[in-house]
Amino acid sequence: MEPLVSVVIPTYQRPELVKRAVNSVLNQTLSQIEVIVVINGGDGEPTQRSLAEIADPRLRIIQLPVNLGNAAPARNAGCEAAQAKWVAHLDDDDEWMPEKLERQYEAATRSAHTFPIVSHYLTVRTAEGDSILPRRVPTQSEHISEYLFVRKDSYSFGEGVIQGSTLFTSKELMLKVPFSTDAHKHDDWDWILHACAVEGAGVEFVSEVLSIWYLDNQHTSISRTHNWQRSLDWIRLNRSLVTPRAYSSFLLVEVSSHAAFNPSWQAFSLLLRESIRIGKPRLKDLLLFLGMWTIPVNMRRLRVRNFFAEKRSPQLSEPSI
Repeated sequence: MEPLVSVVIPTYQRPELVKRAVNSVLNQTLSQIEVIVVINGGDGEPTQRSLAEIADPRLRIIQLPVNLGNAAPARNAGCEAAQAKWVAHLDDDDEWMPEKLERQYEAATRSAHTFPIVSHYLTVRTAEGDSILPRRVPTQSEHISEYLFVRKDSYSFGEGVIQGSTLFTSKELMLKVPFSTDAHKHDDWDWILHACAVEGAGVEFVSEVLSIWYLDNQHTSISRTHNWQRSLDWIRLNRSLVTPRAYSSFLLVEVSSHAAFNPSWQAFSLLLRESIRIGKPRLKDLLLFLGMWTIPVNMRRLRVRNFFAEKRSPQLSEPSI
């Protein structure tokens, strides 16, 4: 029987974690699925052995010959091999609630968008505790770049979030807009911005908590390194896909958070000037920017820890853009 949804899981040298991820997919209430694990090059034998313990014909494994430094080639290979009309993505260190695919499939099939991109609320799990994100969903007329990058209601992390393990869309859109092998640090944002620029594409949100995003503070990944220049290069390259307000917010908050970590003082005036010259900075962004350069890193980390310790839950709602 042809699957309704193909699930793509890229993995690299994490055999036990990917087995947990796969089991969370195979336990879905929507059972007419296939699971495609793409081993992203190099020494896949431990992963092969781990997944061999799962006796389910819905599981397929693809081995790539080399690892190019990010998950994009593995994600793209999985999408190309997908047999279903719909594709969902799962990172190998995350897991899903049992109703996840069923709820997203329902949302996608009733969507008015030609290419619906369906996301949902998720539990963010850290050593400090759990929290439900995002704290708000995009409004009907909100540009996707402003949802992702402009903090409207708070100064804290997690206001606008579409995380990789929540993505559910059509295979047709995935083939039109493959993951960029050049994006590296911001591959999820990169894909969302380019996909939303396709005519007929739009975001839908399911108002349920349907996955767990594990943020291990001890785990180093590309997305958590403090290379501010790489982030600056990325947003400059994608300037046409974001609004001036989102451009300023990205420079003053996202890029500055990495530049101020060390700190790299040459970035202070560069980012401030560019945000004013090209973008439309708001007072809140400027205050956040100054705080990142004047408040010690340990104090800012304490604020993030307190945020997760509070276990805040948003008011769940279900608009779309």
